[in-house]
Amino acid sequence: MIILPAIDIKDGNCVRLLKGDYNTVEKVADCYLETAERFRAAGARWVHMVDLDGAKEASQKNKDIFFETAKKSGLKVEVGGGIRSLETVEMYLSGGISRVIIGSAAVKNPGLIKTAVKEYGERIAVGIDARNGLVASEGWLETSNVNYLDLGIEMAKLGVKYIVFTDIDKDGTLSRPSHYKTKLITEKTRAFGTNVIASGGVKTINNLLTLKKNGLYGAVCGKSIYSGNLDLKKAIKIIDGF
Repeated sequence: MIILPAIDIKDGNCVRLLKGDYNTVEKVADCYLETAERFRAAGARWVHMVDLDGAKEASQKNKDIFFETAKKSGLKVEVGGGIRSLETVEMYLSGGISRVIIGSAAVKNPGLIKTAVKEYGERIAVGIDARNGLVASEGWLETSNVNYLDLGIEMAKLGVKYIVFTDIDKDGTLSRPSHYKTKLITEKTRAFGTNVIASGGVKTINNLLTLKKNGLYGAVCGKSIYSGNLDLKKAIKIIDGF
């Protein structure tokens, strides 16, 4: 299992939210590039970056931040937030981003997922963000009537090889991941060769060990690192050796 430290960007700043609530925005670092370089020094190979402005506004005003991080940090970068067209997918992938995460469009425009996967294969991930088991979209401002497992299976059938699953009620809480839901979506999509990355709630190395035991491909860690609850270097060493 891989650990993906997270950098969320709003108005050019490194921030964190609580349960996706934009009113709880908190700056957690002074420089995105220095933060990414620290992650690399700790042993990370990937960084998970989210454009919070993009998720809310369907814009790409922070794109240069992601391109610079990909170019200078030494990390592979996956980016999500506001990616709702093939043109945006192409822009990011041609600009040095290793993997893009398509979220809202998975519910509203599954044809985009099908086309993107056909064109770019494993460089496409789908973000499934759920509140009480129902998929949320538009920066988590809207909740659909689509069950997260149904969407996960549908995306896996389309050939999506990476799903980033976020339990919104766990996001930023340090209250442990939703082990039941993450295990279930992993089991339901495994037959299609889909890898699931868990996001939300990670606090301790034991949380990560449980995710690995349950077959998760990866785990996004944000607040746990910034708060000092999780030593990234130690966590990577332990998970790699487990």
